[in-house]
Amino acid sequence: MKKHILFVLVATLVGAAQAATTATTVSTLDDLTLAPESYYFPEASTTFTSGAASFSHNYTDYGFPGCCASGWTYSNQTDTTTAGYTNQYSALTGGGVNGSANYGVSFELSEITFSAPSQVLSTYVTNTTYAGLSMQQGDDFAKKFGGATGNDADFFMLTITGLNGAGSSIGSVDVYLADFRFADNSQDYILNQWRLVDLSSLGTVSALKFSLTSSDVGSYGIKTPAYFALDNLAVTTPVPETGTLLMMAAGLGLLALQRRSTRA
Repeated sequence: MKKHILFVLVATLVGAAQAATTATTVSTLDDLTLAPESYYFPEASTTFTSGAASFSHNYTDYGFPGCCASGWTYSNQTDTTTAGYTNQYSALTGGGVNGSANYGVSFELSEITFSAPSQVLSTYVTNTTYAGLSMQQGDDFAKKFGGATGNDADFFMLTITGLNGAGSSIGSVDVYLADFRFADNSQDYILNQWRLVDLSSLGTVSALKFSLTSSDVGSYGIKTPAYFALDNLAVTTPVPETGTLLMMAAGLGLLALQRRSTRA
């Protein structure tokens, strides 16, 4: 009889665990504090968290103040007109999604991790002012997209890759931040608005990896500034229902009593 009761309790707990629901969490980055017209740039490798997502910030000290970082920072800068590397952390939109203040900025390879495997839903992306004006005007390092005639088939592409718990790829989504490959040049564009990207095809992931490719390359890699901006990353994460938690607590209590009675 006692074994039967124990079996029922274990089955009940398993069923309760399986009854967990999910909740949608949006990483807006507006839950992070910033002074007006500034950006986050600690001179140390660290992470910061918004919603269910943790963003990696990688810093290397080469003996120059403020140099050098890769990965993520967040910003509320609104400068859409100043070209060049002195304006690395402004979005070409002049702000976050729907007029919000904060948004994320990525440089070179970057990664976002989740504390538990999560179903990734969507995010918004756009160009930074630095990358956008470089492609629009050209600069000392990178070409003007389209070239002198406007006919060069240039592109700037973001690839978002889903990773499982072992760090292996389980799929990817490509987003063109600029595309000059059209036969009709009037269709060429450099993204200057927030674009919603559907990531649901990636399924459940433990992390997201972000990489950039460009048609403008040289001996040391792409010449286009390897920056983009991100906002409102939405994922669903498992959350046990209140009733489920109470059931599990009660079940564990009964199991404890069962063990005591068996010892007695």
